[in-house]
Amino acid sequence: MSLSVLFAAGAEDWPEYQPALMDAFADAGLQADLATEAAPAQVDYIIYAPSSTLQDFRPFTRCKAVLSLWAGVERIADNATLTQPLCRMVDPALTQGMVEYVCGHVLRYHLGMDAHIGARAGAWYPVVPPLARERRVGILGLGALGAACGQALAGLGFAVHGWARRPRQVDGLACHHGQQGLRDCLSQAEILVTLLPLTENTENLIDADALALLTEGARLINPGRGGLIDDPALLAALDKGHIAHATLDVFRTEPLPANHPFWAHPGVTVTPHIAAATRPHTAAQVIADNITRAEAGQPLLHLVDRIQGY
Repeated sequence: MSLSVLFAAGAEDWPEYQPALMDAFADAGLQADLATEAAPAQVDYIIYAPSSTLQDFRPFTRCKAVLSLWAGVERIADNATLTQPLCRMVDPALTQGMVEYVCGHVLRYHLGMDAHIGARAGAWYPVVPPLARERRVGILGLGALGAACGQALAGLGFAVHGWARRPRQVDGLACHHGQQGLRDCLSQAEILVTLLPLTENTENLIDADALALLTEGARLINPGRGGLIDDPALLAALDKGHIAHATLDVFRTEPLPANHPFWAHPGVTVTPHIAAATRPHTAAQVIADNITRAEAGQPLLHLVDRIQGY
């Protein structure tokens, strides 16, 4: 019997995802009817993006799982109508994209590349950067993305300190946890990377007090969630010079409004939420794998803890 799979994401995503998903289903031996519209009571699985217009999950009484195309699930995790299991996207290509973005900007700061790229003719600044092993990088968040980025940076020789709310062990990283661990990690960081999920416990985590703990002249890279950063506090720390520069890829409102002070601040680099995109081909394989597991009675991968919010 063929499965009914509802694709509930943006219409602009359908042309790319439809062939990728059908290929992945075929490779997995799944017989599935994939559509953007279906009778709710007949739907077996929902492939979902939080940008979807679907907000009421109560009619989907047969649905076995909601499979998100996004790594972040804060827009759906607290939906009271969602009683079905929810899985976030952990896509190998998304992880690789994040690793490349983070390593690129850490190396940019570490090597002082901005000074050379923007130098005036005749401006000769022969400042030799330290070796990577002499540069301390902090990673807030040691999930799939944070651990991968931290290990890649450690592989380049950086002294990497990572933090998570609960104890974690990641090879090559000095791992911290809890409130004291957060303070220890921040106080070590010359370059800080924020890769935490957005929850009630992490919103505005990087506030004035947290920024003050960073080393003088620290750099900040946020490809995680816009709400992790207290925007006015960051602007104030930049104006004081305590934070030398920030590269921000995610924001509370996207696209970032043209009148937002981040655009005009010389200490801020804005990138348009490009650090880690979900790639249809590899994401489709993740979706097909999870449906196959569910149909075989095996535990779903990347299941969201609705209490924790991630």
